[in-house]
Amino acid sequence: MEIFVKKEYLDLVLVPFGLIIVLSYHLFLLYRILYFPYHTIIGFMNIDKSIWVDRIMQARKDELGCALTVLSSSISASTFMASIALTLSSLIGAWIGSSPVNMTVFTGHFVYGDTSSITMVIKYTSLLICFLVAFCCFVQSTRCFLHANYLITTPGGDIPPDMVKRFVLRGGNFWSLGLRALYLALNLLLWLFGPIPMFINSVLMVMCLYYLDSNSVAQPLYHRTFEAEQIVKKMRGVLPEQLTFRCD
Repeated sequence: MEIFVKKEYLDLVLVPFGLIIVLSYHLFLLYRILYFPYHTIIGFMNIDKSIWVDRIMQARKDELGCALTVLSSSISASTFMASIALTLSSLIGAWIGSSPVNMTVFTGHFVYGDTSSITMVIKYTSLLICFLVAFCCFVQSTRCFLHANYLITTPGGDIPPDMVKRFVLRGGNFWSLGLRALYLALNLLLWLFGPIPMFINSVLMVMCLYYLDSNSVAQPLYHRTFEAEQIVKKMRGVLPEQLTFRCD
């Protein structure tokens, strides 16, 4: 029973449980996105982006200004978030390497948990890794949106829509991964104040994310039309002739 009395052992129990809760939820979210996309906001938005790409690729060249504006806004947002993540990671790195005195800020008596030097190094390193992962994801999001911009503006009109769609969806997925890395960084930031705030925040964050990620809107008509178009395209690639309907 002594293991539950010492506050140093709280980090060994609450922190792994908090991370397992967050990881389990995101695995569940990934399963729903892959197999039940209409039940999640991310899957719903990916279908909207696919429809947007198909309609944009069918538009005239003089009507592509709206598409370029949308992609430019996405690139600006990804660049802004990447700069924020890089700035925060630089601050954490400077905080660690400037002076050992700074390491004692979160080792006071108000922190109920393990405040040893090894644990503090693990806390700061984990937080730094989350910010760096978020920075890499936002940079990759910018790269994908920029490449989609080049493909849309390519003269000739022989660029397949599926290629543009792939890079637009990848850019959106990298954006979502970057945001999730920042959410996890917030969780690890509260770990500096002890394992109890970190565990409570893990539970509350999963509850809030489940509410925000769930989609209660019924499948709209333009989604059904898009599904029908995709089925026809697949059948045209398989069947030797186009389907014709006759009324006898």
